[in-house]
Amino acid sequence: MSLCTLVTKPAPDFTAEAVMPDNSFAPLSLSSYQGKYVYLLFYPLDFTFVCPSEILAFNKKLDEFKKRNCELVSVSIDSKFTHLAWKNTKLEDGGIGQVQFPMVEDLTKQISRDYGILLGDKVALRGLFLIDPKGVVRHCVINDLPLGRSVDEALRMLDALQFTDTHGEVCPANWQQGDEAMKPTAAGVASYLAKHGN
Repeated sequence: MSLCTLVTKPAPDFTAEAVMPDNSFAPLSLSSYQGKYVYLLFYPLDFTFVCPSEILAFNKKLDEFKKRNCELVSVSIDSKFTHLAWKNTKLEDGGIGQVQFPMVEDLTKQISRDYGILLGDKVALRGLFLIDPKGVVRHCVINDLPLGRSVDEALRMLDALQFTDTHGEVCPANWQQGDEAMKPTAAGVASYLAKHGN
């Protein structure tokens, strides 16, 4: 059972074959992204149901992640050949078109195992792991198979992490970029709640 126990720990590194944005095949190492934020996006299977809606939703906002120095990397237990076939299938036929982030193959299921989200030794749950520039997992969310994730919430959490990394303040419930944060002291909490507690 995972329960996001990787949070605050180094993200398990891996090197695996991937379909790159230009449709070439290449080995991809998670450690090559050190110095950037990374969202590692696990999903169950290509050519299924909720999965294409998520992949397309994240791809649609890819520029929003990149301008925050964050890369998206998707992972499923499919082969690189299946990933490429899915990219080369039209949306109206259940494909995803030319998404512009790498799609990693996890045929051995070891990456999914290492992240604690392999379900019944068959497919990955919908795990989303936010990794900081030092390679540490700082946030994760894990959904059951029928439940799609929110791209806007993923961006909000990235903004919150970057804010606290930069300013040393903490982000209260429902914090959005531009909102007041909280000093991590008793006085800071009291001051914040006096203004926003009701």
